Amino acid sequence: MRRWFRRRRAGSAPAHGRGSAASEDLAHLTEFARTRRGVEGFVEPRTTVTETTLLLVADDGEWTRRRMPDAARAHEFANRLGIPSYDAQVVGYPQRMRAWNSRRAAAEKQARSLGPTAPGEAG
Repeated sequence: MRRWFRRRRAGSAPAHGRGSAASEDLAHLTEFARTRRGVEGFVEPRTTVTETTLLLVADDGEWTRRRMPDAARAHEFANRLGIPSYDAQVVGYPQRMRAWNSRRAAAEKQARSLGPTAPGEAG
């Protein structure tokens, strides 16, 4: 019981256990923004089910989402990347993201309907 009240040592992981996961999230978002054109950020508020997230959407509609500590830091992070950021609950999501999701779902459905083919078989 006593360990509950101990202070964290300097340099130890955060109490919520997301130290390396948080840095991996930031690295992923940075790489996504660096390797895609026309990226914009959409900050999604914390809910009872999910934490605050930053959704990045590229020019072609491809997207990725990662957790952020809070909305202010999500906007600051987007600013450091040099991309515009918006509050998703205010502006909504871009049509290009929905179109990308539809194209991806159709491609996956078509791949499932073709079924697996053996090597050398015409598919």
